[in-house]
Amino acid sequence: MSSAKPLILIVEDDKALANLTAEHLELAGMKTQVFYRAANLKIFLENNFANLLLLDVNLPDTSGFNVLEEIRGKGITMPVIFFTGNDSEVQKVKGLETGADDYITKPFSFPELVARINAVLRRAETSRDSQVTPTSSLSEEPFDFCGAMVNTQRLEITFPDGATEPLGRKEFGIMAYLYANQGTILTRKNLIHAVWGVHADIKSRSLDQYIVKIRDAFSRHGLNLDPFRTIHGVGYIYDPAEIKAS
Repeated sequence: MSSAKPLILIVEDDKALANLTAEHLELAGMKTQVFYRAANLKIFLENNFANLLLLDVNLPDTSGFNVLEEIRGKGITMPVIFFTGNDSEVQKVKGLETGADDYITKPFSFPELVARINAVLRRAETSRDSQVTPTSSLSEEPFDFCGAMVNTQRLEITFPDGATEPLGRKEFGIMAYLYANQGTILTRKNLIHAVWGVHADIKSRSLDQYIVKIRDAFSRHGLNLDPFRTIHGVGYIYDPAEIKAS
């Protein structure tokens, strides 16, 4: 883990347990934020980042399973550990593809909880090693973008004239996301979230600057970007099939 204290979110309606958990985690060198209801967590996640979520299965306003499904649907990938209260919940956590990273049953010891959190954080950090952007990784297959070959493992782009240039992570992320969503109009917000993350405070002009870098690279090697078009006032589209058909 990094030297910065990880922020752990605790969603537990038992206020005494939630606050005691927070105390123990802070003694173990972590920062915490406590929520007693799922609704307050959702508001927090709209504009804030956290390293891990401790989530009770049973909450007053919904279930932990519903919360996890909703945040995963929004592209929030932080690790999640479930608090479970009985054997039937344990079986449900094991049996469903919930997207959780671990679970711990009540009552639990705080040293065990700290150990589980640290283990999950280490796994999450390792799994991010190959991630270039939130939606693209070095494990993807090479792909053709407007006549040039993008090598994902080496972060390089090879042009038809034989020249190979290093590829910046953001440029790679933009092309990879466009390639994966061919024929679909993507708003600037879509692209920003895909490349920088849903919580990034990035302006459209920053995205546009990277688009210019991509266009300049293709222009230097005599390639046009006809399949990659600006949709004025909206965003961009990558549609090689339409160009071929015309």
